[in-house]
Amino acid sequence: MQIQKILVNKNIKFPKYEIFWKFKRFFDLLMCTILFPIFLIITVGLFFLNIFINNGPVFYIQKRMGRNCEPFYAIKFRTMETSNVISRKYYESIETDRITPLGAKLRKLRLDELPQILNVFKGEMSLIGPRPDYYEHAITFVKNIPNYRERHLIKPGISGLSQIRLGYAVGLSGTAKKTKIDIFYIKNAGFCLDAKIFFGTIKTIIKGLGI
Repeated sequence: MQIQKILVNKNIKFPKYEIFWKFKRFFDLLMCTILFPIFLIITVGLFFLNIFINNGPVFYIQKRMGRNCEPFYAIKFRTMETSNVISRKYYESIETDRITPLGAKLRKLRLDELPQILNVFKGEMSLIGPRPDYYEHAITFVKNIPNYRERHLIKPGISGLSQIRLGYAVGLSGTAKKTKIDIFYIKNAGFCLDAKIFFGTIKTIIKGLGI
């Protein structure tokens, strides 16, 4: 009911390429199955590395806003020093001073996002889609940014069009730009666009352009 209401009120049409969306889920599961052994190897490696150079848990779990604006818990490899609370406000840049040396390398190669294949297996995320924001920040964005709610018509993605075009977005203005790109993706989602995003993400990983 929530999606139908959004579609009627905002006139943002959900693509009706049924074959594409079925294939998208199949591709998600296939790729995540291929990536799972790599995930296990890196997890074991980080477990031992953390003992010596990155003391703390291997994983970091954060509440994010998912499809239909419902909360879910995204899992990542921890890249920052441990903290009991998230002090960063929605208008503040990422806390680079808290990023560990090992975490910086994981971010450059986007390997910190790899555990989210577990979220994909659970059906909470897709490989490609709008990147999910921290839930408390997302509530502010819903209230202040046009069409931000509608970017949650589909499952969030590990990578997305706004990520490869815009990069990391900060504050209301940055998130508004990201939202426009995400809405464009929702309206134009298809095999060709997903392929461009997929290879664009591979390019980012190879060049180590993550943050």
